[in-house]
Amino acid sequence: MAVEDAVLRAEGLVKRYGSVTAIDGADFDLRQGEVLAVIGDNGAGKSTMIKALCGAVIPDEGTIWLDGEVIHFHSPLDARRAGIETVYQTLAVAPAMDIAGNLYLGREQRKKGLLGTVFRALDHKGMRAEAQRQLDALGVATVQNIGQLVETLSGGQRQAVAVARAAMFARKLAIMDEPTAALGVRESSMVLDLIRRIRDNGLPVVLISHNMPHVFEIADRIHVHRLGKRVAVVKPHDYAMNEVVSLMTGALRLAEDGTLVDQKAELNHRFNPRSGG
Repeated sequence: MAVEDAVLRAEGLVKRYGSVTAIDGADFDLRQGEVLAVIGDNGAGKSTMIKALCGAVIPDEGTIWLDGEVIHFHSPLDARRAGIETVYQTLAVAPAMDIAGNLYLGREQRKKGLLGTVFRALDHKGMRAEAQRQLDALGVATVQNIGQLVETLSGGQRQAVAVARAAMFARKLAIMDEPTAALGVRESSMVLDLIRRIRDNGLPVVLISHNMPHVFEIADRIHVHRLGKRVAVVKPHDYAMNEVVSLMTGALRLAEDGTLVDQKAELNHRFNPRSGG
């Protein structure tokens, strides 16, 4: 795929922590209007790679492009300024604040005129109206009162607030780290529907998840990460779930022609040629 075809693209990312190499020549590409699921076992380096893409980690080597332009993020704030929003697993919501206040957390709008410029008064009415409009546009029907305190919301509703905040301010893409990890079936379904609507509105989404049924339900492509690098990119309808899990664990590898190769059988044949008949 050409560089200009990707919203976000990376080649050869390397990050070392002393003698430990967290990402080892990792590649990545996210296309416009897709949900790209990133999967990998614990310790595979996927979290470090994602942090490098959103400015939380500065890679030692490698190149990152955003809309075809080379970028160098030095902090998550740089990524936010470039239009990349991240929803972390910890949510980072303020429970004692209302929903509108959380949606505008760190981006509060001031009133027009002297009240805003001199007295720095916040435009609570305007923020609540715009927050309600954004939630309605995303189809978040479970939140009835935009002035409700976040601490009174369910886990799924809190996650919806965090996801909606990313959708409001992301101009290029949104990254979501395990958005359904602590949710029940019904609330997980609500969050997945919200991610679909964000994708359908034209904003590409990177979804980091260990929940394979959710990945196969919502992803357009699946990035498989293992031993610090990308080992495969597959489409859910081309391979079975157990095959993708085997790619993730290393039991199978993806050949250039798209066929799956049994790693164990290949090694046995390499060291015992006669065993293959």
